[in-house]
Amino acid sequence: MHRDDMILISVDDHIIEPPDMFVNHLPERYKDDAPRLVHREDGTDVWQFRDTVITNSALNAVAGRPKEEYGLEPQGLDEIRPGCYDVDERVKDMNAGGMLAQMNFPSFPGFAARLFATEDVDFSLALVRAYNDWHVDEWCGRHPGRFIPMALPVIWDAQLCAAEVRRNAKKGVHSLTFTENPSALGYPSFHDEYWNPLWKACCDTNTVVSIHIGSSGRMVSLPSADSPPDVMITLQPMNIVSAAADLLWSRVIKDFPDIKIALSEGGTGWIPYFLERVDRTFDMHATWTLQDFGGKLPSEVFREHFLTCFISDPLGLKLRHDIGIDNITWECDYPHSDSMWPNAPEELWRDFTRHDVPDEDINKITFENAMRWYSFDPFTHIPRDQATVGALRAKAEGHDISVRSRSHRVVDPSDKLEAFRDRARMAAVAPS
Repeated sequence: MHRDDMILISVDDHIIEPPDMFVNHLPERYKDDAPRLVHREDGTDVWQFRDTVITNSALNAVAGRPKEEYGLEPQGLDEIRPGCYDVDERVKDMNAGGMLAQMNFPSFPGFAARLFATEDVDFSLALVRAYNDWHVDEWCGRHPGRFIPMALPVIWDAQLCAAEVRRNAKKGVHSLTFTENPSALGYPSFHDEYWNPLWKACCDTNTVVSIHIGSSGRMVSLPSADSPPDVMITLQPMNIVSAAADLLWSRVIKDFPDIKIALSEGGTGWIPYFLERVDRTFDMHATWTLQDFGGKLPSEVFREHFLTCFISDPLGLKLRHDIGIDNITWECDYPHSDSMWPNAPEELWRDFTRHDVPDEDINKITFENAMRWYSFDPFTHIPRDQATVGALRAKAEGHDISVRSRSHRVVDPSDKLEAFRDRARMAAVAPS
């Protein structure tokens, strides 16, 4: 195999939602109260829903921009690549990056759509359904075979959430974005039977519970309010480690043997140690914690239920068989600041070559595992010989992928750091 022969399916990318997304799918009686994109005098665009304002930070949409424009300050749609919010432009960017397909997580509603939880249950449900119908019918439906569809949850009601899973499964959706810690959002924990209807619906419909880092609404606490942002960015995957442990030891895995869970944007290099640790914990403590995996080790159970992914993780590739070669997928994370776009094929191929990864393993990691776990078959729409890195890039010839400045304002790095510290200090004193 050569670099251009690879087929790339990413299981974690992101949408910056367009302003007209509710137009075709929200009942007329709710449209005046729907979230709306507001253009402010400072040039930024923000989503406003009642008293809540959600900005789009400059770490969330930096594809094709110089690193000097990375930061946490808000920005406008005209400061980001159109591929962030326009699906036709997204597909052009995917072609230029040699990427066959993506699975796209939401942005402004939050990964668990907690924003949509209001005192009016019917309105809240209408918002979730409208978002899901827009995502499936317009975003994914416009380019068949290019997107793994994903549904938002009805996070505030397990029964309604189960019904929404079943409704979307009939439309070919087999991924549900969910929170890494329901109790952090004020809902029952993974250990509560409250969620049983949801787990059953996911098992019945072969829907993967896709848990993204940060989906609890909080990140790992900084050691101090004076910690630089590098600490936060370094620790970002740690929430997913907590979620993996919480779910592995929970009754969910035991009571629902067909449940599938994806640990999104959590990386893979930590997993071999994690698996050694859970097996050691089981060996030393199961007699009094009463854990029982039916004669299996926790590490074996992990490989039956958990899917992992990486952006760039040379150590994970080196240890791929300690992780489980059938449990690893790749993600591009477009258009976030960790993304390898548009040079993912080059970086992936470098790491595959460095660790002598055979073609069989490459294919599993780059597309086969994603297809199997998410019940997704792009080849019913796109011939396989047209799905390779080389074929897609040939189709994108002439598409501009140059790095260029898009920001209206030049923000000094020292001002960015001070703004970050102000936010950290406010979080440190805020009541829990």
